[in-house]
Amino acid sequence: MSRAPRSAAARHSWGTDDSATPILHVDMDAFFVSIELLSHPELRGKPVAVGGQTRGVVSTASYEARAFGVNSAMPVGLARRRCPELIMIPPHHHRYAEVSRRIMGILASVTPNVEQVSVDEAFLDVSGATRLFGSPVHIGAALRHRIREQEGVPASVGIAATKHVAKIASAHAKPDGLLLIPKDRTLDFLGGLPVGALWGVGGRTEERLKRAGVDTVGEITALGETRMIRLLGQAAGRHLYALACGVDPRPVCARAEEKSVGREETFFDHVADRTELERIMLAQSHDAARRLRARRLMGRTVSIKVRFGDFTTITRSQTLGRPTQVAADIYAAATSLLRQVTIPADGLRLLGVRVENLTPADSDVQLTFDDDPRRSEAEAAMDAVRDRFGTASLGPASLLGHNVRGRPDG
Repeated sequence: MSRAPRSAAARHSWGTDDSATPILHVDMDAFFVSIELLSHPELRGKPVAVGGQTRGVVSTASYEARAFGVNSAMPVGLARRRCPELIMIPPHHHRYAEVSRRIMGILASVTPNVEQVSVDEAFLDVSGATRLFGSPVHIGAALRHRIREQEGVPASVGIAATKHVAKIASAHAKPDGLLLIPKDRTLDFLGGLPVGALWGVGGRTEERLKRAGVDTVGEITALGETRMIRLLGQAAGRHLYALACGVDPRPVCARAEEKSVGREETFFDHVADRTELERIMLAQSHDAARRLRARRLMGRTVSIKVRFGDFTTITRSQTLGRPTQVAADIYAAATSLLRQVTIPADGLRLLGVRVENLTPADSDVQLTFDDDPRRSEAEAAMDAVRDRFGTASLGPASLLGHNVRGRPDG
């Protein structure tokens, strides 16, 4: 990784001593919108959001749109009422997933200790990388510079001694900034924040704390652990008191051993047409199969996840006679499971396909008489083309001209 100019290393800081702050939280700013603006530079500076056009919800909003009170997960109708000039862009999740994969590769070039939290954020433990790349602040600045230079999107970085504080710091660094919280300034930084800044404080907990006269994190520490336990119960009281004191022993954990591989898609406009749902499943099956092959895994159980318009969610699964990494096998099982589900008139809100019960691909597996190795060879050849020219370069004919809107989650 090339070194960024020293002058760019700390745009925001609560101090200069970062020797005991090896945890970085890297968070892309308005990620989906930032990617869409690469194709639509004429929309920069305008209120823009990604999501459904007339129905559904907002996925991501630009900072210009947020100034009008437009937020993620907000119904599109409400967003348009708050901001009549709002420009809605339909989502392109396949593009977001590709950019995310490349950004995670940039982070992994600094340290193997990368914990990806979602498509647009990750934690890094750079304690073993400072000798090669410089201080945590300099690493954070260089990562922001490289992400911007290679992918054209802004990233904010929080640096602290713990994951919890690093995440809060990155939120305060937005948009497009870097914030260092030295270990010895942690309590000073946390003390003045509202209690809602702590992980695990939802609306109900925040209201209970406010009724008790606790509005800031500093007031939690002043209250003491015993009274916090009395107020919220043993687990929640002890947990929030520890976070308020800057205590968070959780290490940065790189991806654990794979237990399942899958893809699911939330629809901004509900989908009721079964043919369209099966087409989406075909794309999801190919994505799961490709990732299985990339990780040299096979799976024996195929499951589907279905969420209805009222948010009721069901899962169905089928165990195959042998492990597979072939999309055709996954798709056949998935569509068989979907045919057992009644699709309501108002359609589905979410649909997903997952492969579980994984085994190494080189394990000794008994083949059946109807196995056709040409299917696996053809899909492996597709992988090579897509790796070189992008995921949209080659695929099943029935998917040509269609967007794969789902997001990889496993």
